[in-house]
Parts: sequence; C-alpha cells; structure tokens
Amino acid sequence: MGMKYCAAYLMAVLAGNDSPSAGDIQKILESVEAEYDSSVAEKLVSELEGKTVHEVIAAGKEKLKGFGGGGGGKGGFGGKGDKGGKA
Repeated sequence: MGMKYCAAYLMAVLAGNDSPSAGDIQKILESVEAEYDSSVAEKLVSELEGKTVHEVIAAGKEKLKGFGGGGGGKGGFGGKGDKGGKA
C-alpha cells in the first residue's frame, strides 16, 4: 500500500472527517493529479473501519517501544578520546 493513500486518509481526518471513505481519498489524490487505485483505498478504509486515527497511532507507538532506542557507543565530535571537542 502506498504512503499516498495513508497521507490522503490522514489529510481528510485533519480536515474534520473522522471516517474518510475511499471516495474522499480519491478526491484528495486526484486533486494533485496522483494515480488512484480503488482497491488500495478500499482496503485501507476497511482496515481502519471502527477505529480512530488517534487509537491506531497510539497502538503503533506502543509497538515501537519494544524496538529500543538508538544509541551508539561513546564517541563525541572527534572520535576516540575526545574531551568535548575543544582544540
């Protein structure tokens, strides 16, 4: 599924439509002359049916917590043994 469908869905929600339809997605994508595939839009709408965007995003954030954080080793500006980058 292309990100443009998700983006169009979210744009419709931001515009005040809590439950966008495939037709709403189509209008947004066609307004910027993007290609539109009704089966992709209908699949997205059916998967999000009965859910709010805020719930979906919150659930996704919870899942991402298990991935941990970035974090490299020591390292500063100058590499090994650097004491804050002062010359």
